[in-house]
Amino acid sequence: RDYVWGGNRLKPGHSPIAEAWVVYENNKILKGPLSGKTLAQAAEMYGTDLLGEKSVAATGTRFPLLIKILDCAQWLSLQVHPDNAIAEQLEGPGQFGKAEAWYFIDAEDGSEILCGLQPGTSSQDLQEAIRNQTVLHKMQHLHPRVGDSIYIRPRTIHALGPGLLVYEVQQTSTWTYRVWDWDRPATPERPLHIEKSLAAADPTLTGQLIPAPESSDGVTNQLVSNPYFDLDLLETHTQPLTLDTAALSFHALTIVSGALWVEGKNWQQPLSAFQTLLIPANTGTYRLRPESNCKILKAQAHIE
Repeated sequence: RDYVWGGNRLKPGHSPIAEAWVVYENNKILKGPLSGKTLAQAAEMYGTDLLGEKSVAATGTRFPLLIKILDCAQWLSLQVHPDNAIAEQLEGPGQFGKAEAWYFIDAEDGSEILCGLQPGTSSQDLQEAIRNQTVLHKMQHLHPRVGDSIYIRPRTIHALGPGLLVYEVQQTSTWTYRVWDWDRPATPERPLHIEKSLAAADPTLTGQLIPAPESSDGVTNQLVSNPYFDLDLLETHTQPLTLDTAALSFHALTIVSGALWVEGKNWQQPLSAFQTLLIPANTGTYRLRPESNCKILKAQAHIE
């Protein structure tokens, strides 16, 4: 996606490239018996075998997550996403809201994000600030470091700043309401959504940075767990890790650093930094065998 705020780290020589959508429902399958079909079509065909019991129980056979890598060279718009109820109210029946989480792969010195309103901001204050385009002055500023993460609840006003390379996992939803866009001219492609922002934003919501876990061999750290998805950081230097989908959910593995082999019954797949592999829910147990020090993000449907 070549949005105006993108950089040149995702596709060197091509700028601006803002986002790579690495797992989403319109991914095309390149080879094998499903060649040419989309992930959404595969989900419809295979249901719980691909998605898992918990995923299908929560959202049916629609693929429930969207995973991106974002290269932020400029400020993204101040924006807010609806929750499920507001998405149905504003956009129609069957629409989903957008909860999301970020993991900071890289963060230049001084990088910052905006997340939530300053304490004591009332609904009336927020309404006036959105209409007067002064909401920036009401925002909380956070300073992420490499390896930090954060959960952004639906209805929280937020923005990513320049100098950040970010992994994002979210509900499968594209509903984004721009509250303010740094005085960039509004266009048909980048309009402001004042009325919908007013309906969706909750001045009491904020987020807190989750510090990077201590480095250790053969460990799994849960970063974020919410009603829509779970996000874990796995680390392995020399010790293989055994994982189990338990038929509850698919696993989406994204390599942050290093290289490894993913091995199951009669199959194996090499992965290196920034590659992603989707493990179907009916896989059961499989193993991660490192070739170097590896950090892996694992996203799945919420299974509690």
